[in-house]
Amino acid sequence: MIGADAIRGHIDLILLAVLEEDPSYAYEISRILTERSRGEYAIKQTTLYTALKRLEGQSLLTSREDLSPSGKPRTYYSLTPAGREQLAAKRTEWRSTRALVDRFTEGPSPS
Repeated sequence: MIGADAIRGHIDLILLAVLEEDPSYAYEISRILTERSRGEYAIKQTTLYTALKRLEGQSLLTSREDLSPSGKPRTYYSLTPAGREQLAAKRTEWRSTRALVDRFTEGPSPS
């Protein structure tokens, strides 16, 4: 299981990437995260809702109320154009971060 500390700085990227495909609601987003991580990461609901509200406050997401098939209210989140731009920027940042960390974790380079 991957700890929350290892993921914390990348939650925005992960959520934006999940919502790139289709609008979704919190429970479904949580399920997708667990499924795609093959059970190695499960987001806490408070972390998820806090991040969704933060991204919405930054105008990277919009939300709309709708009803589930059972008639219960749901809040669906979707990317804004600014959210798509931020996703592209975060992906670039992630690739650079991953490459830098790999340079340290792969051991010393031959002299």
